[in-house]
Amino acid sequence: MLTPQWLDELKSRITLSSLVQKTVNLQRAGREWKACCPFHNEATPSFYVNDQKGFYHCFGCQAHGSAIDWMIEQRGLQFMDAVKELAAEAGMEVPAPDPRAAERAEKRASLHDVMQAAQDWFVARLASDEGVGARRYLEKRGLSQRMIEQFGFGYAPDDKLAIKQALSQFDEAMLVEAGLLIAVDDKLPYARFRGRLMLPIQDARGRVIAFGGRILESRDGIAKYLNSPDTPLFDKGRTLYNIHRAGAASRKTERVIAVEGYMDVIALAQAGFEDVVAPMGTALTETQVELLWRMADKPVLCFDGDAAGQRAAMRAAERTLPLLRPGHSLQIVQLPAGLDPDDLVKQRGAAAMETLLARPKSLLDLIWEHEREAQPLTSPEDKAGLKERLLDHVAAIQHPDIKSLYKRELLDLYGRLAFPQREFKKREWTQKRSTNIIDFVEEKRRRDALKHSAALTKQEQYLRNRLGSALTAGLLRRPYLIPAHAADIFAIPEVELDPRLRLLIEAWQDGLELDPITMGAVLKTAGQELPKPEDYGRLRFTFVWPRASDDDAEKSLEKGVGLYAGLPEWKELLARVNASFEQDLRDEIYVEQQRLRAQVEDFLPSIRKLLVA
Repeated sequence: MLTPQWLDELKSRITLSSLVQKTVNLQRAGREWKACCPFHNEATPSFYVNDQKGFYHCFGCQAHGSAIDWMIEQRGLQFMDAVKELAAEAGMEVPAPDPRAAERAEKRASLHDVMQAAQDWFVARLASDEGVGARRYLEKRGLSQRMIEQFGFGYAPDDKLAIKQALSQFDEAMLVEAGLLIAVDDKLPYARFRGRLMLPIQDARGRVIAFGGRILESRDGIAKYLNSPDTPLFDKGRTLYNIHRAGAASRKTERVIAVEGYMDVIALAQAGFEDVVAPMGTALTETQVELLWRMADKPVLCFDGDAAGQRAAMRAAERTLPLLRPGHSLQIVQLPAGLDPDDLVKQRGAAAMETLLARPKSLLDLIWEHEREAQPLTSPEDKAGLKERLLDHVAAIQHPDIKSLYKRELLDLYGRLAFPQREFKKREWTQKRSTNIIDFVEEKRRRDALKHSAALTKQEQYLRNRLGSALTAGLLRRPYLIPAHAADIFAIPEVELDPRLRLLIEAWQDGLELDPITMGAVLKTAGQELPKPEDYGRLRFTFVWPRASDDDAEKSLEKGVGLYAGLPEWKELLARVNASFEQDLRDEIYVEQQRLRAQVEDFLPSIRKLLVA
């Protein structure tokens, strides 16, 4: 027998839009997906899929259902066949037929009754004389009565047998199974929660499935927080605290915030942030990430600003990388050092929290910053270690496109750190107005110089573009020359670098040998191919020409790279000299201008020297 609870669990593990999208072209529509209905002909989309609510609905033909209904109606499967196929996709085992299944389902339902009775009793204890210390604690924390009632605060007396006596209408074994009593061999079962402020943990339907208890005063050897153990109702790795409230709120805000603990959730709720959840005192699990993605495509993880909070952020990142899929990621907000969300909103107000939430850090940025700061980068070995750690994270990503993009962006960041662009020294000029009289000859000389300089621009750029294409072709034809000229290549602005050449540079950075077979495989994987003659024009550069010797190719390529990277530097210096010349017509500035102009004008003859004879 398949119990309602088992079927609910199955549906919760299936992302309905991913299932429907296998046969229907869904398009984003806010928090939902839409398409033309697959059950009737229509020109305007009226078929919607809602992952948060777990159902599809057509406003035209009124087709409506869950993932199981979809498999039956769209795929034509029988109920059990649909369940088995979905269970296989979700990694669940279909329960075998068992005559005792109905009895277990009834028992499970009755555990909900046990938990609700316990919750009612804890709330009553808080309001009694026994709860005076707990009420003072709540007052000290600044919680309003509305928050106390909304989140169901209660109190567990410091008595080993009180709850067993209070819930005597239930079998003792059920109290043990619900996690309210601890059974020890040869001893009477006794209360798990004693002398603690109690918080109910609820499922997505708002039913109490577990409890969290906090001590009122710190005591050596006593854990500050104590959760229910895993039970038939409660699996801490598959549960998010406050999910039943945050789910509704997130549909309005199109956001969900995950914090570290219960009290953070409640503090933010009191400050007006209702779309907040928390894991159950453990690192964020894969299932919890999927639950968050049902509420928002990019949940915001908000961690304390201490070292433990930073470690928690990285653990969440590592758990999430293999799960990444298009449009779904995580955003991270790290609070100021020494503050948790409760401290922040109390000391700086809700506006400070809104400001942080408006500037979250991406998952990629978190990984880069964490690994960059993890160890000193004072030697080549340190920098190589950074690259290795970054690539280890990339290797965890399963989606091929996302993996490729993460690799490229992280290696771009690494390249700018490990191979910074070279800075050239710029000569400083003293702008001192000449005392000479500007006569007709000098004025004409100035105008001619500026005019000639401007006239070169288009021609220079045209020739430089052809040289750049030829350099790419030469390096692609002779990739073994890349390592020798890596520094010069990195000095070329990224926007001018052919994507094929960047792919080979990345492959070399990854430790691959740049032989023709590897090069072809790298380019083919990225959908690229070797350059054709038309890619670099008719100029037959030595470093491109197939019959050129390796020695000639290497020498001419070195000159070509220098020319390509050097022209912008010469032009910048020439522009500065021209600007000085407008103000100061001294002969020495004129001489410098002519020298630089000659260097720029030598660009074309120098290119010709690189051509095959």
